[in-house]
Amino acid sequence: MAFDVGAGDGDSSGEEGLMSSINVTPFVDVALVLLVIFMVTAPAMVRDTLGIKLPKASAAATAKSPVSLGIAVTRQGQILMNGVIATPDEVGRQVALTLQQNHEAQAIISADADARHGDVVKAIDLIKTAGMERFAIQIEHTP
Repeated sequence: MAFDVGAGDGDSSGEEGLMSSINVTPFVDVALVLLVIFMVTAPAMVRDTLGIKLPKASAAATAKSPVSLGIAVTRQGQILMNGVIATPDEVGRQVALTLQQNHEAQAIISADADARHGDVVKAIDLIKTAGMERFAIQIEHTP
């Protein structure tokens, strides 16, 4: 059973009483599985909701870094940080804050395939001016 309301007086008459505590282990297991699922699917969901159409390349390498800052450049030239429209000053502040927390952090730049080259270069320049030297440009791998 799930509950124990027995007296717990040590009577060993052979009768099993109900447990008074709830077993939370299955709940924690399910919660952790859901957390992992959301962590894996969140980047794809954010990219899809932003309407960023990534350029395609057949020789795509995967970037691995302990901490990454997501920056997107839309077709209209807007810069988004973690899904929110950001000004150049906000980008600089967030990059500096991220670098203070982890010196090995890198920026992942997701630029729309129809974004102007100058807008992407501007985003890269903002990141490098703020002190972040490591960045990667996200693409969609084509077989």
